[in-house]
Amino acid sequence: MRTAIRGQGRDAPRRHGPAALLVHACAAVLAIAAGTAHAAPSTFGPVIGSALLCRSHLDNAYFQSYLSGAFGPSYKHEGGAYWFKAEGNLWGTQVTDILLSDDTSELVFVGAVTEATPDKLDEAIRATVGVRHLATDASAYPVRESVPGSRIVYFKTKSKIYCAKFKPLPILR
Repeated sequence: MRTAIRGQGRDAPRRHGPAALLVHACAAVLAIAAGTAHAAPSTFGPVIGSALLCRSHLDNAYFQSYLSGAFGPSYKHEGGAYWFKAEGNLWGTQVTDILLSDDTSELVFVGAVTEATPDKLDEAIRATVGVRHLATDASAYPVRESVPGSRIVYFKTKSKIYCAKFKPLPILR
């Protein structure tokens, strides 16, 4: 009677063998991977924050390796960029996505989508690291640019910050 209540009679499938544990472990990993963003590593601010502010060298291979290692593979490839789901914080502002240029463009760029409006993102950056992003025109949705060259633009109700540079010319021999 006890086995009938538990549903583990003689004809019931076995649920606790090594194969069943492997199936459950794989299902758990897939559920986590299919979920939302991965948490940012402790190096996220210095590495990605510096790149977004145009304070570091931009190298697609390096950032592809860094972002894939930190957040897994990109979830889409669109508009000349690989998009990575990220769960991080830069300058006290929530970051949801990181963009990295592919090799089809003459530019190398790194960008991030934040939950803040461009005004709030500019204020947060200025308060944290002292870099100002000044409006380039007097329109309702102006592009904001810093002296080193990073830009903040509207992205629907959020903002996108990016640094874009021309690819270095190949060494001529």
